[in-house]
Amino acid sequence: MKSNSILAHLAVFGANLIYGINYTVAKDVMPEFLTPNGFILVRVLGAVILFWLLSFGLKLQEKVDRNDWGRLALAGLFGVAVNQLFFFQGLALTTPINAAIIMTINPVMVLIIAAIILRNKITLTKTTGILLGLSGAVLLTVYKEGELVIPNFSQNTALGDLLVLVNATSYAIYLVVVKPLMTKYQPVTVVKWVFLFGLIYVLPFGANEIVGFDWASFPSYIYGEIAFVVIGTTFFAYLFNMYGLKKLSPSVVSIYIYLQPFLATLVALAWRSDTLSLAQIMAAGLVFGGVYLVSKKV
Repeated sequence: MKSNSILAHLAVFGANLIYGINYTVAKDVMPEFLTPNGFILVRVLGAVILFWLLSFGLKLQEKVDRNDWGRLALAGLFGVAVNQLFFFQGLALTTPINAAIIMTINPVMVLIIAAIILRNKITLTKTTGILLGLSGAVLLTVYKEGELVIPNFSQNTALGDLLVLVNATSYAIYLVVVKPLMTKYQPVTVVKWVFLFGLIYVLPFGANEIVGFDWASFPSYIYGEIAFVVIGTTFFAYLFNMYGLKKLSPSVVSIYIYLQPFLATLVALAWRSDTLSLAQIMAAGLVFGGVYLVSKKV
């Protein structure tokens, strides 16, 4: 494996490690202190500022071709606005385990959409890898504290389940749509425009809510958690994924999502709020095996 490819894998792994940490760090922010739409606007606005400052600091003056503006606008729509707005709204109307199970469809959708848009071949090796990863991710999700937790898909959760499904599909579309841009431009150039378009889309949904926050009443640790979500979960995680996507296929980047439950468990273990079981270790092995097969060139 070439050094550039190894760095790309490490970048995507790092992004998903940040997402795993996010489950523990940011759980206190909503809904007590910030509403979902308001929180999304805060993180997108903060990320836009950071991405553009980074671009100026690196003196990146790449000119975007006229034909690529539509693709950037679509990437901002699916990768930032629909992705985040639908997930938070969906999570409020369904259960965390339902949402986690539904999110496992993301790499499957990436495989299908990439075959349609990018004409990527759906090979037996890739399909096997995704199925391995999916089985490991589902096991990681439903096996909690030594017991199986069965998801409850019902009429009461139907709307929330649908919104999370739209979120998973939206992120899959984003990964495929943005991939051709990564062959032409630097990751920072792409992500700064993607988030600027995303900010335009989410502004109407969060503007009124962000004005009503009682910022002065927030405890200091909440400011720290908000900063982590803006700097870590949004700025660095998207930047790492962009770098990975420059070197790897959308299917490889997407399958790393299956590691998030395992990484979240490791983080919770470090915080001494969870335990690690043999079943979870075996499930993680399935995910790593899936990542290997999807990454393998045949």
